[in-house]
Amino acid sequence: MLIGEFTNKVGEKSRIALPKKFREILGESVIITRGYEDCIIVVNEKQWDKLLSAFGDQPFTKSSVRDTRRYLIGGASEINLDEQGRFVLPKNLKEFAEIFKEVTFIGLVDWVEIWSKEKWDKRMEMIKPNAAKIAEKLQEINEK
Repeated sequence: MLIGEFTNKVGEKSRIALPKKFREILGESVIITRGYEDCIIVVNEKQWDKLLSAFGDQPFTKSSVRDTRRYLIGGASEINLDEQGRFVLPKNLKEFAEIFKEVTFIGLVDWVEIWSKEKWDKRMEMIKPNAAKIAEKLQEINEK
């Protein structure tokens, strides 16, 4: 299961290392793409196929389908990790997530998010005081 939070430094040439715990589950080949709230999403090929299947019957004539495909698929890269789990963060994703010095990896069961440490810290400042309210909203959704 992909869970936990890890922080690493960004190395030379925009190289970062995926934590070993996540590598053991995701494998040595992953797909990374734009996420939401300015983070990057990391999935293995199985999860990527599952994501793509959600588009299966959606007509390309719908602008929301095209825009979601552009956002997620258009920004994606296939990554092969080296023996130490390192990879070069593609320039488009580095600029998108504004990752420069440190990254925080967040395991979210089925995928991993990569955040600039600064942005993650700010996001947590927003989430922390609102965690109970967010949980209540989820409960309301589940009761419907």
